[in-house]
Amino acid sequence: MDDEIEADAPSRLSSWVPSWCPTSMSLLKNTEAKILACIRNDLVSRFVSLPSQDKIWTLTLNPNQNQAASSKTSISATQTSHTSIHSMGRTPLVLVHGFGGGVGLWVHNLDALSQRRTVHAFDLLGFGRSSRPAFSNDPGQAEEQSVHAIEEWRRAMGLDSVILLGHSLGGYLAASYALAHPQRVRHLILVDPWGFPEHPSTRPQTGEPSGGEVKPSGPPRWVKGVASVLMHFNPLAVIRAAGPWGPGLVQRFRPDFKRKFEDLFEDNTMTDYIYHCNAQTPSGEIAFRAMSESFGWAKRPMLPRMPLLSQDTPMTVLYGAQSWVDSSTGERIKTLRPGSYVKNIIIEGASHHVYADQPDEFNRVVQEVCDSID
Repeated sequence: MDDEIEADAPSRLSSWVPSWCPTSMSLLKNTEAKILACIRNDLVSRFVSLPSQDKIWTLTLNPNQNQAASSKTSISATQTSHTSIHSMGRTPLVLVHGFGGGVGLWVHNLDALSQRRTVHAFDLLGFGRSSRPAFSNDPGQAEEQSVHAIEEWRRAMGLDSVILLGHSLGGYLAASYALAHPQRVRHLILVDPWGFPEHPSTRPQTGEPSGGEVKPSGPPRWVKGVASVLMHFNPLAVIRAAGPWGPGLVQRFRPDFKRKFEDLFEDNTMTDYIYHCNAQTPSGEIAFRAMSESFGWAKRPMLPRMPLLSQDTPMTVLYGAQSWVDSSTGERIKTLRPGSYVKNIIIEGASHHVYADQPDEFNRVVQEVCDSID
């Protein structure tokens, strides 16, 4: 593991980013630091080096014994080895963010979830402050690159097994990881997971509920039309193409991110964070494009693979009652895994970002799942 070091060095991915974009890794670092200053528990932040020389930006929180305010800066690897010991032998919880996100989005959850056990959160390879390498354009290889990075991160962290929680794209990758490394996952928690059902055009017509990615009402026709055009570009290219207007674009089209965190910030801190996370050189975004098709569907849907998941891997699937993700997918998972533990939970008053829409209920449910393990 490395001490925190930051430089606006060129990415390994040789892709052009307009120089007029008002962003840099330093600005992302500073915005994230403002968010993490809200955390009360003991926090360690650092880059974790992988054998590939890529680095994964990682947060670790341990139960704070004295609740005293402490520095949120990184510490050395030697100090980390002492502070990351699992609290009272409990299985650590690992949080995996969704597409376009980063560790800062868990700000409403980190303190609560680390009250009784160690919690780790990291920026997926290609996102946030983690390295942004080149990804394959092949959907299977792009998925495998992401999953392999998670496994290399686990080894570097010295974690034997974890409770693995993934949101949206993070849920898809968490499920893929559990398929590849079932012995490392004590419990799999999927939060409004992306990429599970088959595309309607390829799904067998059985007359049963589809459990589709988008609820029956679906998005407006004009949204589908725009999506059909944007599918030929990287999903967030418009943010970079907008140059100095990029931050305002995020504020205009994602005002919900400001509302979700208005109890912590009255200004545009959270939308600025989203902007800086996604205005950098695209990398994980390219991997997502390789893995997805049409309007938000996965080229390699996860649902048909669920029977391959170890029968001994318990699952909890959380959905927001107002989310665009169809919660009936959870029932299909249960049907595909007879004899295995699968629990579906709907959180009222929440949309896709369940953890931010109803953080208290989300934290309570996740703590309950974790406590059922140890």
